[in-house]
Amino acid sequence: MTLLVILLAVLALIGLISWGKVNAFLAFLLVTIPAGFALGLGPTQVLAAVQKGLGDTLGSVALVVILGAMLGKLVADSGAAQQIAAALVGALGPKNIQWTLMLTGFIIGVPLFYNVGFLLVMPLIFSVVYQYRLPAVYVGLPMLASLSVLHGFLPPHPAPAALVVQFGASMGLTFVYGLLVAVPAIIIAGPLYTRTLRGIVSVPRVGLVAEPLPASALPGRANSFLSSLLPVLVLAVVLGARAVLPAGGPLAPALAFLADPGVVMLLSVVVATCSLGTAQGKTIPTIMETYAAAVRDVAPILLIIGGAGALKEVLVASGASQNLAAGLQGTGLPPLLLGWLIAGLIRVCLGSSTVAGLTAAGVLLPTLAHSHA
Repeated sequence: MTLLVILLAVLALIGLISWGKVNAFLAFLLVTIPAGFALGLGPTQVLAAVQKGLGDTLGSVALVVILGAMLGKLVADSGAAQQIAAALVGALGPKNIQWTLMLTGFIIGVPLFYNVGFLLVMPLIFSVVYQYRLPAVYVGLPMLASLSVLHGFLPPHPAPAALVVQFGASMGLTFVYGLLVAVPAIIIAGPLYTRTLRGIVSVPRVGLVAEPLPASALPGRANSFLSSLLPVLVLAVVLGARAVLPAGGPLAPALAFLADPGVVMLLSVVVATCSLGTAQGKTIPTIMETYAAAVRDVAPILLIIGGAGALKEVLVASGASQNLAAGLQGTGLPPLLLGWLIAGLIRVCLGSSTVAGLTAAGVLLPTLAHSHA
């Protein structure tokens, strides 16, 4: 019965979002509350579980997601992303344009969410298409593959950051493992796959080619690279220091503080405010307007994360973990494989890695806790 309720809940979630065009947060609530009743919870228990799930999940990841959005928005508005792309094209040459754009997407995709990065790189893609007379899909797919894979695999992006907290994993190690998987996935889905697409004829509209910022308005190349990659650099340094220094040493508390993803992102935003903001002639009110726009952009993502947390908490509060664990043991599928199948199905149906990852985690986390997997 538990497996059937969860299956119906997932299918209802997919149907509401993809076919019904219902807001994802509202869809989570519309699915979570009936699922709680079906799993045996009373009205007050369902409400308590929803509130606890929302609060616990948002309380742990909101800081990282909001600060990450602020950094990404400033990187885009300051012209740092344009500077990074220009530097890579100049260094690798037009013959390696696919690899150049893949690398550009990789660097831009570390601080930028996919939707922000997509809007940012599309004018660049179309500009390259016109300059080198190549199919848009041939030029753009390697860069978009980088943005998509990084958004799904690497913190501080929403789903990986939330999953790290939910599973009690290390943010630094998750980043390293995600990188090991992300790099070959990007290469296969980008430059290698698009070799078969070069013969496609596609001509973008002239209006889609955006005018680049003048060189005088761009930050320096070193400044652009360092500011956009500062979260990665800080995590790498702290992770390396914690691996080398003794765990109980005098620097351990400071390193633990600096390893917190919220602290890393706050430090990165403060540095970028100076390096990409005031140092480039921007006023503090202008920079704050950029950050306010970033918060507006990321608010729907935070609501999705909160909705997924509510669904997870309902499964926990209903005692579904024991029944689900017993049911999964009967299927013979390993939890990791089952999680991959659930996430893959939802990603294909909905197109959102955030919804896919968090929904799969909400189903599997109680099972893993019960089975000690």
